[in-house]
Amino acid sequence: MKNIGAVQAVVTTADDFDREPTFAELDAIAVETPLIDAEVELLDVRISLLDRTPTDVDHQRIRRARRKVLAARRTLANQGGAVSSAVA
Repeated sequence: MKNIGAVQAVVTTADDFDREPTFAELDAIAVETPLIDAEVELLDVRISLLDRTPTDVDHQRIRRARRKVLAARRTLANQGGAVSSAVA
């Protein structure tokens, strides 16, 4: 029979990944929230169009969602925040 006591100590100790976010991390998330929301909206539009041919109204929804993402990225970049390198 093997003893598993040594493995248990590693499981029960807290590391850097097992902690609450700091106030600085929460502030960074709050700054990026408009961009995250715009990207989620664009993703929702794209998902809704996966199984059908887009109409003119759908193309408008895509363009509007892309413009929101670009505007949020521009605002974040002008504030000096980090902008992801992914392209809408």
